[in-house]
Amino acid sequence: MRLRTIIVDDEPMARRGLEEDLREIGFVEVTGIAENSLQAIEMVIARQPDLVLLDIEMPRLSGLDFIKSLRHPPMIIIITAYSGYALEGYELDVVDYLMKPVDLNRLLKACCKAKEFFELKQHALRARQFNLPADGYFFVKCNGKHERIVVKELLFVEAADNYVIIHTTTKNFMTHDTLRNMEGLLPASHFMKVHKSFIVAIDKIDHVEGNEIVMGRTKIPVSRNLKEALVERLVSNRPPK
Repeated sequence: MRLRTIIVDDEPMARRGLEEDLREIGFVEVTGIAENSLQAIEMVIARQPDLVLLDIEMPRLSGLDFIKSLRHPPMIIIITAYSGYALEGYELDVVDYLMKPVDLNRLLKACCKAKEFFELKQHALRARQFNLPADGYFFVKCNGKHERIVVKELLFVEAADNYVIIHTTTKNFMTHDTLRNMEGLLPASHFMKVHKSFIVAIDKIDHVEGNEIVMGRTKIPVSRNLKEALVERLVSNRPPK
């Protein structure tokens, strides 16, 4: 498996340097190089890359605005000379944020993270195709091991930057993944996204108090726009339509 990758940077030397470094990374294939965000938008639509290495400060359309312009952006690694955009970048779910000049080892680490995200996404897609059952299980990579997660033991999933924390009745697992992938993996008949950072097991909820879910000693926030749907589901005890 090779990640189809586009480089976007308005500096010719930066583009050449990244292209040369990426040749050293066997699982990355450069399929396009853009001088600005407008060119990159056309490339993304035409070539459907898995990964974009993206500069931020570019003429006419910044790298962050480029990400916002895409309905379904690919994985993004930001490579910039400016540290001030890091928070906004991570809020846009970028895989990594690298500061120029980037050495090969740091670039390799970022690309490995992207590869891991890609494989997790493919796993989630396969799981949706086979409809992961409520009494089933799946595996996640955690601390160098592949850990078995039993669905019926799962309490809730919490987003934490580029990770998720899977809380179960016996143990917590922190792994590289996104809440979106987890939402696609878990059976909708038993789980619900109640906040931008939380998915909960409906049958593990003790009660809802104000804008919080209570599970034992744990309190989980509920988004205002999702509370009504949650309460309706709890009262009717039915899966979503």
